[in-house]
Amino acid sequence: MVSYLTMENSVNTSLDVGLESYIVSKNNIDRNNIPDDAIYLLNKPFEWSSFKLVKRLKFYTKKKRVGHAGTLDPLATGLMIICTGKCTKMIEQIQNLSKTYTGVFNFGKTTPSFDLETEFDNTYEYSHIEKQQIQETIKLFKGDVVQTPPQYSAIKVNGTRAYKKARIGEYIEIKSRTIHIYEFEVDGELPDLNFEVKCSKGTYIRTLANDFAKKLESGCYLTELKRTEIGFFNIENAFEIEELKEILGYE
Repeated sequence: MVSYLTMENSVNTSLDVGLESYIVSKNNIDRNNIPDDAIYLLNKPFEWSSFKLVKRLKFYTKKKRVGHAGTLDPLATGLMIICTGKCTKMIEQIQNLSKTYTGVFNFGKTTPSFDLETEFDNTYEYSHIEKQQIQETIKLFKGDVVQTPPQYSAIKVNGTRAYKKARIGEYIEIKSRTIHIYEFEVDGELPDLNFEVKCSKGTYIRTLANDFAKKLESGCYLTELKRTEIGFFNIENAFEIEELKEILGYE
């Protein structure tokens, strides 16, 4: 397990910094000594944008330099890492760590966004899908996988977020990318399949859901999505924003 990240100091020399002194989490916090340069572990609430969570923490900490190490969709919950002060220099390294997600694929219908942000657009049969077929299909999605981010994504194309175009009915071409799936497990009974995925930076779980269903000659969408791990950081140690609000001196 990695025990440190490298952070550049003010004179551009590398400095190996033990993470323990910078992490603000449930199992590593001194209420009387919150570091100015910190790595906050937070559980993003359902229907909150990632920007809203960053903005709220910036207000509570009163820090000028605040940034996140990876967004989550508004309908997703789970681990977000927000850095303040000099720890913002660690963001890129944290972003490059693997991510683990859990959630539910619901078979039988699809939506343009591949989740519940948009209305249903098609229905599909799934009674032909057998458990053995599911397990064989899982194997196709392990290792390096080429996927195309969804139209409803925050990717910028010609300076515009893709989801802004999608919401007004405009289709834009988004380049495919190669991502890596380290682990992919599925269980449950159709139409609802529970899943857990450990993947690389840049993976869209909504796209994985859509592509997985297509391979099974069906369709599905995400009904739940939660990020449980980023590298060695775990959701079990993350604060709710209301908890941090109290800890940082706001009633």
